[in-house]
Amino acid sequence: MPTFPALRSQFPALQMRDAQDRLAVYFDGPGGTQVPQRVIDAVSGYYIKTNSNTHGAFYTSQKTNEILHEARSAMADFFNAASPEQIAFGANMTTLTFHMSRCIGRTLQAGDEIVLTRLDHDANVSPWLALEERGVKIRFLDFHPEDCTLAYESLGDLLSKKTRLVAVGYASNATGTINDVRRIIQMAQRVGALTYIDAVHYAPHAPIDVQALGCDFLVCSPYKFFGPHMGVLYGKAEALSRFQAYKVRPQDSQPPYRFETGTLNHEGIAGTAAAIDYLAEVGKTCGAEFQTSYQNFSGRKQLLKMAMAAIQNYERGFSEKLIAGLQAIPTVKIYGITELARMLERTPTVSIRMQQPPSVIAERLGRENIYVWEGNFYALEVTTRLGVEEHGGLVRIGLVHYNTEEEITRCLQVLREF
Repeated sequence: MPTFPALRSQFPALQMRDAQDRLAVYFDGPGGTQVPQRVIDAVSGYYIKTNSNTHGAFYTSQKTNEILHEARSAMADFFNAASPEQIAFGANMTTLTFHMSRCIGRTLQAGDEIVLTRLDHDANVSPWLALEERGVKIRFLDFHPEDCTLAYESLGDLLSKKTRLVAVGYASNATGTINDVRRIIQMAQRVGALTYIDAVHYAPHAPIDVQALGCDFLVCSPYKFFGPHMGVLYGKAEALSRFQAYKVRPQDSQPPYRFETGTLNHEGIAGTAAAIDYLAEVGKTCGAEFQTSYQNFSGRKQLLKMAMAAIQNYERGFSEKLIAGLQAIPTVKIYGITELARMLERTPTVSIRMQQPPSVIAERLGRENIYVWEGNFYALEVTTRLGVEEHGGLVRIGLVHYNTEEEITRCLQVLREF
């Protein structure tokens, strides 16, 4: 049976070497993952064979319609949505969320309240802050700086009959923390509030089940889980029907189409379906031990749940090795959960600081052909709350399942040299 390291051969970028014949170490996954060959083939194949706009009376247009429907079905399976018609495509998660905040905002009144968190990417903050111009009050749920987990004990005090929406990330793209979104959704539902879940960082690392969560909306970006640069929105049928979209008049007025402004990124959508097919293959080849855990699912839905459970289990070892190695370097400060027994409460995304500025560390690693991000990663609330925004932010080391333990060892060796 193929192993996770064997999957690397499907990613052309992972075979690239520098002038010193060193393979690139892609620890930049939280900013965007590499793609398997089938995604590349799907994008180029769309341009060659089926490039067209939709709803025409000819072959390429009809094939484009089929591709879009198949991609909706694929994403519905990935989320365990009840129907493909609960899936809308957009340019990226940020653009989709600004669009949805405007649609939802037109129903709000002065004095209505929205609850956000200080652990979120700004794409799930600024679109809601924009509604302050309508008199909407924004309230923030803080997090504990010691381990970068949300202060759930304070959430009850923030929620009231005035709360109209709670927006929260499934996992922090800065600290790797996996939030207890089911708990938050249940608390929001008790006061009649909508829930909007940013699953961008979570999606490459663990299974998603929107029906089990009960969220009203969930958004993610395929380029964070081995697909093209675009965004995907899930919405409950009743939530999608409840809100009117800002759209051109000829556009279909039914959901989810009314939330898709302009011509879609057809080639990117074709690549997204191919990324889901890749993950289904991962489930088939690497996820057999999780089949009984998802025996209530069937077909592609089951394979996807098996894949993501296997990925989460496999990546736990990455988190353990990376954090243990960083803890052995006296000058490293780790932000987030560090107890090895709690690795399933985080993704293998670890942010650190050392005595040198983050930019210096990232540049040094870059010279060794090791790719990491530095700065605030658009998680402005996080770096501000941690007191590091004015000091260059953080160095973020982010792994996904195509990385290896040898790459972690290589990265740790360079950091030890500091």
